[in-house]
Amino acid sequence: MSLSLEQMQANCAAARAAIARARAEHFALGAFNLDNQETLIAVVRAAKAKNAPVLVEVSKGEVDALGLDNVRDMVDNYKADIGVEMYINLDHSPTVEDAIAGINAGFEFIHIDISQSNHDATEEEIIAKTKEVVEAAKKTGALVESEPHYFGGGSNVFTEAFDYEEIKKTFSTPEDAKYFVDATGIDTYAAAIGNLHGSYPVPKVLDLELLQRVRDSIDCNISLHGGSGTPGNYFVEAVRIGVTKVNINSDMRRAYRDTLEKALHDNPTEYAVVKLMDGVIKAVQAVVESKIDMFNSSGKAQIS
Repeated sequence: MSLSLEQMQANCAAARAAIARARAEHFALGAFNLDNQETLIAVVRAAKAKNAPVLVEVSKGEVDALGLDNVRDMVDNYKADIGVEMYINLDHSPTVEDAIAGINAGFEFIHIDISQSNHDATEEEIIAKTKEVVEAAKKTGALVESEPHYFGGGSNVFTEAFDYEEIKKTFSTPEDAKYFVDATGIDTYAAAIGNLHGSYPVPKVLDLELLQRVRDSIDCNISLHGGSGTPGNYFVEAVRIGVTKVNINSDMRRAYRDTLEKALHDNPTEYAVVKLMDGVIKAVQAVVESKIDMFNSSGKAQIS
């Protein structure tokens, strides 16, 4: 069921208030990828157990599979039934048109990532298209997130280690961050400080000193993409510095698949797969709860 414009605006105002609380009280909202109904249930149960505000997010693949309006309806149904503070992020939206579709569906957070669909896009192109989304988002008040360049990786579990020296070449700088934020008017800057999409056989190392300098250079919110596979101490410090949104995907997918494979192996004659999902949901929920603790968001929900 479609939301009215007034409902969208009220939801976006609540989302802005949640991010403002996170900034003031030094916690971050986890943004947890939604692959299907089971992962949504896991996030909702974790949010309820921890009394934490959360985001669920979908990117282009999930949108194509599930549909923007269906995602909106599922989230609203679980919010009402379970009683949690939860918002939706359209993650890595590759075009202005995709981002505007998310705005019109009532998503409270919109990430426009022009460099995802065109790794060679110039900063001028990225700025111009990001500004289009910022202007369109004024309709509902959705928060717009972006970054000035592509910084690699993928939402998967990888077997080969990444080259940290190559990753460092894509790090944010305080000067570039300030220029981009001032030029676009975005609400949230996606910082690159060693965070990388995906899970790898080596832990990620975040440059917290760089993060502090980026924080000092801009006044908007800061997000970290590629949170999976990052030692928890980095999140604790990043939140203290002022990160207010952290994206988690691959750690959830690993827990989901590994647990499902074991359930299938242990139940070779069970073809009603829904009967095997309880353990899968619990495994994903455990991942989400652990991240909520790292992000200092336990007990921070405000339910209207």
